[in-house]
Amino acid sequence: MDALVVYESMYGNTKQIAEAVAEGLSCRLRAEVVEVGSAPAQVGPAVGLLVVGGPTHAFSMSRASTRQSAAQQATGPLISPGDGVREWLATLSTSAAGLGSAAFDTRIAKPRMPGSAARGIAKRLRRLGIRALAPAQSFYVVGTQGPLVDSELERARQWGESLAASLPVTAPDENA
Repeated sequence: MDALVVYESMYGNTKQIAEAVAEGLSCRLRAEVVEVGSAPAQVGPAVGLLVVGGPTHAFSMSRASTRQSAAQQATGPLISPGDGVREWLATLSTSAAGLGSAAFDTRIAKPRMPGSAARGIAKRLRRLGIRALAPAQSFYVVGTQGPLVDSELERARQWGESLAASLPVTAPDENA
């Protein structure tokens, strides 16, 4: 079984979290990290876990207008300059009936700040018939462009390990 980690990132913080999650997942399975602009339109049967993450913009997943605003604030090129996770999920198809999922986001570390891209992502994944293996998870940044709050990369790696541990153990295919 493989895991596919798809992320959208403006300034690099969500990319770092995606890579740390994949590192945690790799303790039990092969994990590939893909920026949303390069993500496949169809997730095939070799993928048993789909992890999707993006930044929280205006209380949810990014939109074209919020990505344009992010670009105007950026001091360098955006990591994900094109369509975001919202658009990718709208066109995604899967062929694996047993596909599991997990959703994450990055968001500003302010108490009682409303909204979450991860919850929106998880909802879209459920609508596609993909079962959630864990509740939506948020990772925190300091300010709009970051950096990540100390220890968030380690927390993301540990979350990836816990996702991998939640997967059923499958016997090797004797015909492989």
